[in-house]
Amino acid sequence: MDAYILKLLVLGLLLLSVTLTSGWISRLPLSYALIYLVVGIVLGPYGVGWIELQTNAQFLEKLSEFVVIVSVFNCGLKMNRPLQFSAWRTTARLIGFLMPISIFAIAVSCHWLLGWDWGAAILLGAILAPTDPVLASEVQLTHVEDRDDLRFGLTSEGGLNDSLAFPFVYFGLFLLKDNNLNNWFKQWVAIDLLWAIAAGIAMGVIVARIVVWIERQLQRRQPVDDLMEDFIALSLILLAYSLTELVNGYGFLAVFVAGYTLQSRYYREQDKRLAQLAFITQIEKLLEVGTIVLLGSLLLLDPIAKYAPQALMIAGLLFLVIRPAGLWLSTIGSRFLAPTRFLFGWFGLRGIGSIYYLTYALGKGITGEIADRLTWITLIVVVLSIVIHGISATPLMKWYEGQAKTKSAS
Repeated sequence: MDAYILKLLVLGLLLLSVTLTSGWISRLPLSYALIYLVVGIVLGPYGVGWIELQTNAQFLEKLSEFVVIVSVFNCGLKMNRPLQFSAWRTTARLIGFLMPISIFAIAVSCHWLLGWDWGAAILLGAILAPTDPVLASEVQLTHVEDRDDLRFGLTSEGGLNDSLAFPFVYFGLFLLKDNNLNNWFKQWVAIDLLWAIAAGIAMGVIVARIVVWIERQLQRRQPVDDLMEDFIALSLILLAYSLTELVNGYGFLAVFVAGYTLQSRYYREQDKRLAQLAFITQIEKLLEVGTIVLLGSLLLLDPIAKYAPQALMIAGLLFLVIRPAGLWLSTIGSRFLAPTRFLFGWFGLRGIGSIYYLTYALGKGITGEIADRLTWITLIVVVLSIVIHGISATPLMKWYEGQAKTKSAS
């Protein structure tokens, strides 16, 4: 039988199975990503061998890039708070303090404990620091009226730190190629830090407002077909990302801002917002299936065994020490109770965002031992995160929601 037909058959069975059993899966200590990962391993070289994709950095970069831009836009659409500092104080702490602390702590650990050069150490810190907006749906905002501080903080963090880790990725890449800061530091501050962030914010707002204005003008003359209207969101994603990248801004940031701007412009048209949110979420879920299945098929025993000691050390420090301790430092003086701060510290899921930054760095000419080390440590940490956080998400969130109900009832 044609292998291509068999692959289509397996994909169809996988989608049908997870859809029809979603009611049971949601009650179990499992995540969909963990299921997809296992399927990928079964279909890979150590299973039936139907997927024989080698570590093609360029293909994975483009695939993970598209998955992330869809996901960060979805996070922007989910935002349900006004643009006031008091409403976003938690996000500011997570992005302004926790993310740099995580990058610095990972870099210091790699440099002092593993003897890495500072360039590679900072680059790995930047690759692993962002939390994943794609795989963390169990701990994100569940609907537009969800006012929970934990879910809002994790959703906004996932949407923004996949954008704002980019300056640190560039810093690590520059340092790898030239350890003389005088040769490039001023350019990094001016272009990769200040300009790219400002351009991302501005383009996200401008493109979203123009698209909404055009859509409303045309609607007055001839209503858009209901079946096609949801594609406005997808077109906005592509326009905001591409136009921002053309002016050397951060496209991920622009897409998140565009999503937030779109939902705020549709504040009085909630049916449109909800329809587009549902449409983009379905695309995100479908992309998640393909990406995680491919990730599972890429796993090879020999390099995993070689780099497992370093990866386990880094994952242990990141999951159990760096993020929890960084979170407590970042939320000093906040009103959060200990259970909420614990969950903020625990749910630092690493995933497709880290894969994108890894493949992006590899595309900039990193080769040899450094490339292998970065690749397999990143993949191992991502897999561990999918397994550990995937298993713990459901019971911990049920416990958290039970605590919240008890508090509200008392």
